[in-house]
Amino acid sequence: MAKRDIEEVPVDEELVEAGAPTVGERLKAAREEKGLSLEDVAAQTRIPQRHLESIETADWDALPAPTYTVGFAKSYATSVGLDRTEIGEQLREEMGGQRFTASQTEVFEPADPARTMPKWLVLGAVAAVILLIIVMSWLNKRSLETPETQTKPPAAAAAAPETTAPASRQPPPQAVAPGAQGPVVITAIEPAWIQVSDQGKTLFEGMMQPGQAYAVPATAAAPELKAGKPEALKVTVGSATAPPVGPPGKVASHVSLKPDALMHGGAPTAQPAVPAPNPAGQ
Repeated sequence: MAKRDIEEVPVDEELVEAGAPTVGERLKAAREEKGLSLEDVAAQTRIPQRHLESIETADWDALPAPTYTVGFAKSYATSVGLDRTEIGEQLREEMGGQRFTASQTEVFEPADPARTMPKWLVLGAVAAVILLIIVMSWLNKRSLETPETQTKPPAAAAAAPETTAPASRQPPPQAVAPGAQGPVVITAIEPAWIQVSDQGKTLFEGMMQPGQAYAVPATAAAPELKAGKPEALKVTVGSATAPPVGPPGKVASHVSLKPDALMHGGAPTAQPAVPAPNPAGQ
């Protein structure tokens, strides 16, 4: 392997006069005169601070290739108000008499990687946004349902809109056992607005879409129904279908959702209480 020799390059005598400041000394003096730190210059020029320190101390071995080093010095000179061309020429003279002829190739570092945002932080923020969207969608869907509607009978969930008259969708009251018992489920055959309340407390209120069902809580003491379109609803008590809760085209109010009252036509609770007929006596 050939031995590297130090190239002797003539240096301008005017630049090496005794006591003449070097490029590093000139840059440092100008920086201190402006009250700037190396960190300030590094932020302005986007040059790693360690390279600026090496330029000030003439530590050529710690710097990249001469072309990059001269470029760093020119940018440094501009940030502290010195003539970049003059600084570049002087630095070439200083480096020409001291560096090896076979210089090692180094990678130029445009900026300090520590100043960029960590990759894991970016990925974490994206994942958090996606998770938030999923949770909000689930909560929005959950708010439209109750535990009872999640376990509604398949027949009620599969109900579809029909074009026949409301009276033909439901069996006549005479065909239903008056004493039928079981959970009360309201199913929408067509889009319909309903309100279910219990002693002045609203249990459910909103627009129901075809096939959507609502099960009246078994704990409700005196549940009542208000429907803007009674003919669009199908009410079941257990496996039995109740009569229509109101005449078509009129708002039905104060319709009792108690099983016995529904099987007798859903008498409004606003009327005086009337003892229900004994099914065994009919």
